[in-house]
Amino acid sequence: MAPNMDWFVNARYGLMMHYGLYSILGRGEWVRNREQIPAAQYARLARRFNPAGFDAEAICDLAVRAGMRYVCFTTMHHDGFRLYGTGLSDFNSVKASGRDLVRELVEAARRRGLRISLYHSLNNWHDQPDAVAALEDRAACETFIRGVFERVRELVTLFNPIDCLWYDGWWPFTAEGWRGEEMNAMVRAIQPHILFNGRNGLAGDFGTPEQHMGAPSPWRPWEGCITANGSWSWHRGDRDWKTPWQVAELLACAASQGGNLLLNVGPKPDGSLPPQAPRLLEQVGSWLKVNGEAIYDTDLFTFSLRERGDHRGDWAPAGPLTTRGNNLYLLARRWPGSTLTMAGFESQVRRVTLLATGADCAFVQRNGRVAVKGLPAATPDRAVCPVVRFECDAPPRLYLTGGMRVPTAPHPHYDPCPSDLAHA
Repeated sequence: MAPNMDWFVNARYGLMMHYGLYSILGRGEWVRNREQIPAAQYARLARRFNPAGFDAEAICDLAVRAGMRYVCFTTMHHDGFRLYGTGLSDFNSVKASGRDLVRELVEAARRRGLRISLYHSLNNWHDQPDAVAALEDRAACETFIRGVFERVRELVTLFNPIDCLWYDGWWPFTAEGWRGEEMNAMVRAIQPHILFNGRNGLAGDFGTPEQHMGAPSPWRPWEGCITANGSWSWHRGDRDWKTPWQVAELLACAASQGGNLLLNVGPKPDGSLPPQAPRLLEQVGSWLKVNGEAIYDTDLFTFSLRERGDHRGDWAPAGPLTTRGNNLYLLARRWPGSTLTMAGFESQVRRVTLLATGADCAFVQRNGRVAVKGLPAATPDRAVCPVVRFECDAPPRLYLTGGMRVPTAPHPHYDPCPSDLAHA
């Protein structure tokens, strides 16, 4: 029997964290590979590992205030350093610092009703033989793959139950090389309810587009994993933090395409979050408290540049659109002023409301053109964006074309040729 996907499909927003020995160096989680740091030199970082600032309770409290519904934590990245008490290697956080950080986070998340996703790399640059040796020698390959199975089996036995196993680091094998079917069957025998991503060579239960919010086609459950700045782990030179609006826009993309945003933050060397992260998450969380109905439990609302197909959506110059039931939501990042006009409605609008104030707005609808009057001249939400709700007499449908009216003859939507335009 397939596991229940409902919680994942409706989660919408989660927190991911990359933390490990690489955080001490502050040059990215691939630092050992990119700089070819010798094994003995890198292993000495364990003597400096001191997660005194890692507070799982505070992190999970922040996730709840931010409006997140699940957490995903790196149990072991490609460098092979485990953040939990493993019996398979001394290269772990308990040996280095006396703390099982994975257990701390899992227990804190459970107490708050947050779903739990555990990231675990299949690749491992520390243990020998490694993946390079596995490519070169059949016996080394057998030893390497056996070690991977032992690690995965131990992880899902130690932390039972969890909700997702988030594979990563699938170089250099396909599903056949990783024995992906056998691996998933082993895990499901221990935790029948668990969900898998698609990074052991198999499709998995959900897709994980990285650093973009592109829903799989044909559609299936998905989460876009996106960094809050430009780096997965803490990088001392990265100051490229996203704005609250950029995160809201990512959430709108997830909401309209039936996916989730998994927003990543890299803790500092001591395990504390960079100060920019709580500020960002708190601002978005405050916005979601008022405008969350435009993000959570929404319906698919997509469109095609070439064909109408069976989609219901379109786009608006003022900002992205989402829908739920008979409601259409405009995330009005580019505030139009005191009058907002939208055309293309194929349903009748019954009521227009500004969610920030709860006030109803006067409007006139003629055919598919709706003009909303008497709005504030300046945006009522400078930190993120205001949301305007259009309540309709049926599930909303919007349709315009590249012409000034919709043709009665068969026609392309906007572009008769393949388009280079992004319209996610």
